[in-house]
Amino acid sequence: MMDVSPDFSEAIKKTKFDRDGLVTVVVQDSDTAEVLMVAWANEEALRLTAERGEMVFWSRSRNEIWHKGLTSGNRLKVREIRLDCDGDALLALVEPTGPACHTGERSCFFKRVLEVGDSDAGTFLGKLFRYLETRSKDSPEESYTARLLGMGMSRVAQKVGEEGVETALAVATGDAAGFRYEAADLLYHLQVACIAAGVPFADILKELKSRHKA
Repeated sequence: MMDVSPDFSEAIKKTKFDRDGLVTVVVQDSDTAEVLMVAWANEEALRLTAERGEMVFWSRSRNEIWHKGLTSGNRLKVREIRLDCDGDALLALVEPTGPACHTGERSCFFKRVLEVGDSDAGTFLGKLFRYLETRSKDSPEESYTARLLGMGMSRVAQKVGEEGVETALAVATGDAAGFRYEAADLLYHLQVACIAAGVPFADILKELKSRHKA
């Protein structure tokens, strides 16, 4: 259970609920930046969210409080909640413990109806790390990630070193295509090293963010 902070209580007071006493809540994965779902909450749902540390909504179809994942186990652990500039919508940054969509998809927004270019490349590293965590538990015969981790820390470290050298050589020789290829290999092996070291990839990004002064 979490205590409702004075700041959050004050934010609830500033929230502009609609005529039904509801406010739109956009839910986003805090690690991958994926938008997972959109739901609604009333004042009671928001207070329960703060107390439980997990997203609680108001179900318009069932006309009742809805603690997301209480039955399925696919809960949404709260990292941060933000109120928009007009006070009529909330952004919830969460850590999902399973698919957010009732269909079994990670996000409710899995149907692409218009796409111009590679629209979600910026979210891929977070999604890749989640995928590699799953693959690390698979059979070594089927998963290179599991096989590499099974070889031990020294081998993982060696691969990071090899890929780092190859990436540096591509830079030194001005080989743009080679750099793109080797840098991708390096990022993959760095993520495997994170798993081997027991360090979440998000922690690396947090460290990088802490150095950014702008």
